[in-house]
Amino acid sequence: MVNEKPKLEVCLSPALLHLYHTRDTVTVIIDVFRATSTIVAALDNGAKCVIPVASVAECIALGATIPNSITAGERDGKIAEGLQHGNSPSEYPTAFIKGKTLILTTTNGTRLLHMVKDASAIVIGSFLNLDALCAYLLSKGKNVLLGCASWKDKFNLEDTLFAGAVIHQLSGSFEMNCDSARAAVHLYHQSGGNYLEFLKDSSHYKRLSAYNLQEDMAYCATPNLHPVVPYLRGTEIVI
Repeated sequence: MVNEKPKLEVCLSPALLHLYHTRDTVTVIIDVFRATSTIVAALDNGAKCVIPVASVAECIALGATIPNSITAGERDGKIAEGLQHGNSPSEYPTAFIKGKTLILTTTNGTRLLHMVKDASAIVIGSFLNLDALCAYLLSKGKNVLLGCASWKDKFNLEDTLFAGAVIHQLSGSFEMNCDSARAAVHLYHQSGGNYLEFLKDSSHYKRLSAYNLQEDMAYCATPNLHPVVPYLRGTEIVI
């Protein structure tokens, strides 16, 4: 008897998460611009851990109780009032972040992470750790849900494009009878692997460009700068 392949699906928005089964599934949180890119970069650069929280108030309160911690995050692309730092991977080089706890709240990515229940594992995906993530997913042999954080529940190009890049690498190893997955891989092929140029016509790129964050987005669209796979352990994201 031939062993059945594990299943891979793509959830295009947190608003659709209730339609998918996350129990005993490896769920990948994807927020390319910029939460998951920031988490991957900060941890690879030596952060002790990242604590994702839902609200700015919770971020500030937690920061007051944890030594050697940094409160960070954004609302609508800008540093949230009352927080020390923003949601930019370039803000967290090794010289600054090593050994510190990053307490992070964002508009989309941290919200989706807290919505996932009963997963076998919750891991963090971005172009920055594309190959490492794909190797991890192959090694687990479990069903996979690629969860796109989107933009305030609306479909976005960057998270779906990344999902397509993952699917392209995993093709043949998973059952993918999912039209969202098909659409994602079609976007990947349309991009020709030139992620940044493809995304320059996206609404989120244009939105963040208004805050002069073009270099940030170029960083976020660069594959494999940080070959780590962050995962949620209790309330902390670690590697």
